[in-house]
Parts: sequence; C-alpha cells; structure tokens
Amino acid sequence: MSEQHYYLAFSNFPGVGPIKFTKLIKHFGSAKSAWEGSISELEKVIGKSYASKFEVFRKEFDIESYLEKLQKQKIKFVCLSDQEYPKLLRQIPNPPIVLYVKGDLQTVYSLRTTAVDSSRKAESIAIAIVGTRKITSYGREITQLFASELSNASLIIVSGMAYGVDGIAHQATIDAGGKTIAVLGNGVDLPYPRENQKLYEDILDSGGAIISESPPGEPPSVGSFPSRNRIIAGLSDGVLVTEGAHDSGSLITANFGLEFGRKVFAVPGPITSSLSAAPLRLIEKGAKLVIRPEDILKELKVSRVSQVSKVSRGGGKGLTKEESSIIGLLENEPLHFDEIVRRLSLDSSKAGTILSMMEIKGLIKNSGGNYSLAS
Repeated sequence: MSEQHYYLAFSNFPGVGPIKFTKLIKHFGSAKSAWEGSISELEKVIGKSYASKFEVFRKEFDIESYLEKLQKQKIKFVCLSDQEYPKLLRQIPNPPIVLYVKGDLQTVYSLRTTAVDSSRKAESIAIAIVGTRKITSYGREITQLFASELSNASLIIVSGMAYGVDGIAHQATIDAGGKTIAVLGNGVDLPYPRENQKLYEDILDSGGAIISESPPGEPPSVGSFPSRNRIIAGLSDGVLVTEGAHDSGSLITANFGLEFGRKVFAVPGPITSSLSAAPLRLIEKGAKLVIRPEDILKELKVSRVSQVSKVSRGGGKGLTKEESSIIGLLENEPLHFDEIVRRLSLDSSKAGTILSMMEIKGLIKNSGGNYSLAS
C-alpha cells in the first residue's frame, strides 16, 4: 500500500482530524508508520482513549475494499502529501488530510499546485462567492452578474451549494459556460441540501467538481459547516460576499479569508436592507468595496478583462422596463435621486435598488446622489 492510501485510511477515523494527524506524522515520520505504530506510542500522541478506539478501527478497516468502493462511486481523492494538492489550501492552518472529489479532477488540479507538468494548462484563479440563504431580488441580480462575468474572465467560482447566494453563484457560472467547485460539509456522494440535487448534477455535467474532506456517506453536522467554510476560503484567491445579514454564515468564510491573507470583497447594498449588514461590516474591517466585476479582476491582477461582457444600453437590449426608463431620463441630463423618483413615480426603496444595480452593471454613475449615464 502507498503512503496515499494510509492518508485515506486516517481520514476515515473519527478520532483523528488535521491537528492530530499532523502530530502523528511528526512523531512517526509517515502515515504508514503511524498506522502500524504500537498502542503505547499512539497513546503518547492521541491519548489512551483514541488509541484504544484506533486499535479496533485499523483491524476492521480494509483499505483495498475501500478503494474499490470509491472507484465504483466514481470518487477520486487528493492527499495532502500529493503535489497536485491545491497550493493555497495547503498553506492554511490545519489543511484537510484528504480532499474527496466527485466530478472533473482536472478542475481541482487547475488550481495553483506544486506539481510541475508542462502539458497542464495555466493555473486558474478561483474566487469564492458566498452570502445569505434568504436572498433578495437585488442579491440575486448582483450574484448572477458577478458570477457570470467573473467566470467569463476564466475564474473558477467556488461556493458551498447552499440555498440562496451559493446556489445562484454555481448556476450562473454554469449558465455562462464556466467552471465551478462546490465544497460540501458532508460526503461528496450526498447532495445537500436535497433540494439542490439537480444543481449537484448540473455542476458535474458542466465539468465542475464537488469536493469535501468528509468521507463518502458522512452526513452533515453543525460543526462541519465552519470546517467547510475554511476550505472554501482556503481554495480561493479571493472571497466575495454579495449579500448577508449581520449574523450571516458568509462572515465566517470571509473572516477565514482575512485570516488566510486572501482578498476579501463586498458589494454594498441598500442601507435600508438588513441583508446589507454583512457586506458593510466587512467593508468596515477592511474588505474591498466593489461595485462591478472589473473591480475584482483589477485587484486580482487578472489581465483578461477584455473577456468580460459589457451590458449594452443600445436600444434598451437586456434592460428591465424601469432601467430603460431611467436611461431615457438620463440621456438628456444628469438627475438627482429625488427627481428620478418623482418623474417615474417609483417607491424610493425600489428606486434605490434599481439604481444600485444599474451602477454595478456600469450603466450609470453616481456623484453625491446625482446620476448620469456612464461614459
């Protein structure tokens, strides 16, 4: 059996996570030696209780049978010891022992790795897009916009396949013909939530990947989601929060991003919305305020900005009725927010959302409440 296979075996033992595993490697020198270690030596590292449980586990766990099971389920894996293991993820504290992968392994390999392979395409840049499960129409629009435009610029979109922002980011990427990676807090063979079964299949069919540090068959737990969030941030060059409340789980991912030295981005929303709280809090903590996808590409030094599609205002193509009306008003002169609301008889909250979206799309400019067409 190879060293890889012993990594795989340890990832299935509930008493050993990344912290204890690192201690075992340091003490024994290899996963194989740790697997075959004496109980007395194991007790020194993981304690008497876990050592006793491990003795039973290793007698019952058949590595060869497990490998056959993975093959039947079309589940691949990448170990921390492999050169193909994503370099950015390796750099975080306590990286996963093993990444289980369902789908296109090359999508994972295309992330920055330490492998040297002249036949491999240029390394891909990944951006995590996360946010609230209870998304608003504003959040939906900006998430779709950023995911599709960034994937058009060849970035890989990473998220957690949850309701709301996560699911929309994955779907928008697929619709744009891009690649996306979903990180689960449970086994990669278990679509979660169940209602996202089709999205799960679409990710696989589109050449994306589903990954997890949890062994196949393991259900989600309360503690598995923060662990999942650290992987999302660890895999990515940057983290974007499009919408979320003050207690949003997306803040956990963003805070991991800040801790890991990643670029963290936040899209400001209407100040009247409680779901603008997470982005605003992050901006206060030093996250980069972004209002269009090009802001992220510039910050990540992506030179493929020309690939990002532009929203045309010629003939009103692709515009909503309200956006077309506002474009019509601003073609003659700049107008203040209050005047736009008065002329179109719009609710001020709705008008604020529409104008924010138009600004993000690059259609208009805002100077102290005075709006004009973007040049």
